[in-house]
Amino acid sequence: MQTANDIRRTFLEFFHKNGHEIVDSSPLVPLNDPTLMFTNAGMVQFKNVFTGNESRPYSTATTSQKCVRAGGKHNDLENVGRTARHHTFFEMLGNFSFGDYFKDRAIELAWNLVTKEYGLPAEKLLVTVYAEDDQAFDLWKKIAGLSDSKIIRIPTSDNFWAMGDTGPCGPCSEIFYDHGDHIPGGPPGSPDEDGDRFIEIWNLVFMQYEQITADDRQDLPRPSIDTGMGLERIAALLQGTHDNYNVDLLRALIEASAEASNTDPDGDHKISHRVIADHLRACSFLIADGVLPSNEGRGYVLRRIMRRAMRHAHMMGATDPLLWRLVPALTAKMGQAFPELNRAQPLIEETMKLEETRFKKLLDRGLGLLDEETRGMETGAELSGEVAFKLYDTYGFPLDLTQDALKPRGIAVDEAGFDSAMERQKAEARAAWSGSGDAATDKIWFETREEIGATEFLGYKNESAEGVVTALVVDGARVTVAEVGTEVAIVVNQTPFYGESGGQMGDHGVIELAGGGRVQVTDCQKKLGDMHVHMGTVAEGRVAVGDDVRLTVDAVRRAALRANHSATHLLHEALRRRLGDHVTQKGSMVSGDRLRFDVSHPKPVANEEMAEVESWVNDQVRRNADVVTRLMTPDEAIEQGAMALFGEKYGDEVRVVSMGADADGSVYSTELCGGTHVRRTGDIGLFKVVSEGAVAAGVRRVEALTGAAAVAHMEEQEALLLQTAALLRVAPGDVAGRVETLVEDRRRLEKEITDLRKKLATGGASGGGGGDSKDVGGIAFAPRLLDGVPAKELKGMADEVKKQIGSGVVALVAANDGKASLVVAVSDDLTGKISAVDLVRAGSAAVGGKGGGGRPDMAQAGGPDGSKGGEALAAIEAALAAT
Repeated sequence: MQTANDIRRTFLEFFHKNGHEIVDSSPLVPLNDPTLMFTNAGMVQFKNVFTGNESRPYSTATTSQKCVRAGGKHNDLENVGRTARHHTFFEMLGNFSFGDYFKDRAIELAWNLVTKEYGLPAEKLLVTVYAEDDQAFDLWKKIAGLSDSKIIRIPTSDNFWAMGDTGPCGPCSEIFYDHGDHIPGGPPGSPDEDGDRFIEIWNLVFMQYEQITADDRQDLPRPSIDTGMGLERIAALLQGTHDNYNVDLLRALIEASAEASNTDPDGDHKISHRVIADHLRACSFLIADGVLPSNEGRGYVLRRIMRRAMRHAHMMGATDPLLWRLVPALTAKMGQAFPELNRAQPLIEETMKLEETRFKKLLDRGLGLLDEETRGMETGAELSGEVAFKLYDTYGFPLDLTQDALKPRGIAVDEAGFDSAMERQKAEARAAWSGSGDAATDKIWFETREEIGATEFLGYKNESAEGVVTALVVDGARVTVAEVGTEVAIVVNQTPFYGESGGQMGDHGVIELAGGGRVQVTDCQKKLGDMHVHMGTVAEGRVAVGDDVRLTVDAVRRAALRANHSATHLLHEALRRRLGDHVTQKGSMVSGDRLRFDVSHPKPVANEEMAEVESWVNDQVRRNADVVTRLMTPDEAIEQGAMALFGEKYGDEVRVVSMGADADGSVYSTELCGGTHVRRTGDIGLFKVVSEGAVAAGVRRVEALTGAAAVAHMEEQEALLLQTAALLRVAPGDVAGRVETLVEDRRRLEKEITDLRKKLATGGASGGGGGDSKDVGGIAFAPRLLDGVPAKELKGMADEVKKQIGSGVVALVAANDGKASLVVAVSDDLTGKISAVDLVRAGSAAVGGKGGGGRPDMAQAGGPDGSKGGEALAAIEAALAAT
């Protein structure tokens, strides 16, 4: 038997042998089509190639594309598990030509694959073509040898594909397999076509036109090919079953579900096992591609799928979380083809376990109330919208879950009443909300958030994506258009830009418009917790609400931000280990060029302590351990040792970031954090502390650099060392010793100079015209006018002169750098009638100073005019004479 893995491999290898590039499946979150909730077809990743907006190094390609259809227009959720071929997750095998080959080669390759490689009997096959596509009709006859009766013309849009109202389009041709007349149903195009006898296995799209307007369709200059074959359908056919759920891939998951729940895979709970098998794939791949359960957007669809599967587990009697235990069975079947499953397996398991644990509590409460409210209701009855809203608002029981629980009993829900109750609650919230800070601006963001919802953040894995502009704000007011040169705040439905929070600064980058416009983004802020607002200037063209845009983060700056943010986690742990458990984060700033980290610590960190911390961080960098992110409740995370970060607001679910490795293999650092981080600690490159100091009582601040910035800093320091060594004429290693010698020599010389100045002051000429001192009203007065003597030496000199004269007054004035410094000293026997403070103030006024201060026996002052030192001494003498 050909397994699903064999069938996939055969398909890809067949086209590779025929000149096609094997291209990896793109993520389930489409980065090049913001109109799509999830990737739902193989051509999605090639959309811009088909339209000519992107080029690839190949002109033909083949893929096995993972797809999800569970929201929006393509929503198969309600039929999953109840039919043979409906899935939320499926694989689409496809081959593509971007202006290389066209219909003839596409038909030839398709026919050879299904009849020769897969060995399907030609007599069991028939095809459809668009009614007006005579070329395709003739090619099928010529290449496959099919009779006219086996080529069915379909006149409807079922066989004419279009990307949208405008854009690339063209006829298509489908290949069907006839299971035989023992199966009810008629051929395509017949009244009985919905039966199961004729099953479509492959669709070939001949993209040959461009729809310019509703009435104008033109030939494409380079016609292309886009095909899609569902792996599950072709596997069912090749494995001899009419039911996709019986193929080996899904059957393995069904049996794993049956074993885990101790129930019969084909008994009373058959539908539940099928739902679980399908939903397990969808949920696991979505989580692996970065989608996490939430109450908005893609996260809500994921939560809805998860909870639908979990309700079926509950229906089977599972008392403990079940889905997470089935993930190993999935990775065993699909991990080789999709290695992202293996990499994300811990995250998938923890996310599912957390969600199911919480959901079971919700389910017990909600189902109890639902049973009470519907007791006695008959089939065809309708549950009140008010009750449904109470279930949602009070118990967290979403509307679709209520509907799903009541569907088997044939009871509907009054959706209009539910919507009315929801709107009433929103109106009450609007009336009660008062805002904070700038109330007018806050009101705008509150109203905007309520109108357009949260922003989907794609930036944990991606640095570019496409989006749709949902709101513009200019000068604090909502607008529909922003012209070139305008400073504007832009909200987009999904973004790779990180909004500033948790100490990490917002991303910079560019938003480009399809028509050539460009907005330079200089900041990104989070408003109301989950709405990302891009701040920038319209550099080219104009931007309007509803525009399709491409958002690109400054990758170099993002890489530096990631490195700096991850380094704060390692630094935090190293500080706690070196200084003690009292160390906790008190604030942080993570920018593109440096990091700043504040912690509680009562005293300066010694140089040797900081050197050890730096060494430990760099040791973790060199270990190059994985950085792992998991999803938990805050309480669970903290119970497992995670550190909660200062200033971060946590909801019901948090991201738990673990990094580094101890010698025993245990994780080095685990913290709650919503920021972006490196993939491995080695991506930090290098860690270097540049300063440590106090910022408040009991709070120390560490500033550091990482990566290229750290290297540049160390290179600067090395250059200074070499320059210093050259000046000192010694080797770099001898600089410290040489500097120490020079410092000692300087101290000795400074002391000698000070002593000489004292000798000059005590024995030099007076500023008053000669002699060491003079008699002023019976008091000895010793004035000295000094040049170049530092102000700090004047008091010591004054004491020396005062000793020499015994009883009297000493006045010293020194000029330095154009400014004057004054000191007046009065012997102890005279302080009762003469105050040094009064005398120094008189001198200060002469040099332009204002006042002075000190004690009655010693006072000092200064002034801006050092040229008037003589006048200052004369003023002091006059003041002394007047006492």
